[in-house]
Amino acid sequence: MKTLLQDVIEGRTLGRNEMRDLMISITHEQFSDIHLAAFFTAIRLRGETVDEILGLRDGLLITGTPIDLSDFDPIDLVGTGGDGKNTFNISTCACFVVAGAGFKVAKHGNFAATSVSGASHVIQAHGVAFTADPGRLRRSIEESGIAYLHAPLFAHGMKFVAPMRRALQVPTAFNLLGPLVNPAQPRRQLLGTATLSQLRLYHNIFERLSMDFGIVSSTDGYDEISLTADFKFVTHRDERVLRPSDLGMERIEPDALYGGRTVEEARTLFDSVLDGTSTPERRAVVLANAAAALSVCLPDATLDECLARAVESLDSGRALQSLRRFIEVNS
Repeated sequence: MKTLLQDVIEGRTLGRNEMRDLMISITHEQFSDIHLAAFFTAIRLRGETVDEILGLRDGLLITGTPIDLSDFDPIDLVGTGGDGKNTFNISTCACFVVAGAGFKVAKHGNFAATSVSGASHVIQAHGVAFTADPGRLRRSIEESGIAYLHAPLFAHGMKFVAPMRRALQVPTAFNLLGPLVNPAQPRRQLLGTATLSQLRLYHNIFERLSMDFGIVSSTDGYDEISLTADFKFVTHRDERVLRPSDLGMERIEPDALYGGRTVEEARTLFDSVLDGTSTPERRAVVLANAAAALSVCLPDATLDECLARAVESLDSGRALQSLRRFIEVNS
């Protein structure tokens, strides 16, 4: 560690294999928290490279629990988090719209760090029991269209850096890894980033992983299509800056996306979108993100066509049926 730390302080970047081996060594508890804090602070100050992030990702996947859902060819919808906006669970809600449109979803998530309700909060609030059992997860995705992968059950390596991260209380490279360590390793993903610099980093990472991807980032700092401002939409095919009006939607005020004060309130807001009782603004933002995800699944379809599929999933009740069946299978 001393040699690696000195190299990083002097500005050297590390290779993918070096970082993979470092992550594996961390799970063998070969380094002190002080050394880890110094090392990952130095990398953050210099700026993480694509190879360094990929190496950490490789190490976490190697030391974690995999789950094979490849025969379902699922998509994951996830945000980087950390935007400080405390929105309701937009991407998780959009997962059920995508499932209602006939596509399989392997949703990777965790409890929130900076908002009232993360994906695992709102899922658990429905009485769902998290599992890493392959049989239960396969049944869930077969019957409801969604398998929910609660991160702590799979990425075991993260517990070895938790004390260091709590002590630092500032972001490290590990804050970038959540969207990259889905244990099902789906080849398709819609990712929301809070900044354009993150968008560029993940764009390069996804290109290296040969994934079918969409990355969205609102120009006012939301890690999703918020409809509160213009947004960047990047795929392996093209890059666009879009306005809400390009989706036939009105620009909305940030207060319309408020996520509530408690997890129970967040669950109520979440359910209202799927059962048709939400405000028009909440409905619109979920549809916008579901449409972006569907465009990853349907690369030859226009965004308008994908939006129409999302609307049909929601209005037909199939998205709500997906949620209800998901709860039944996983409770």
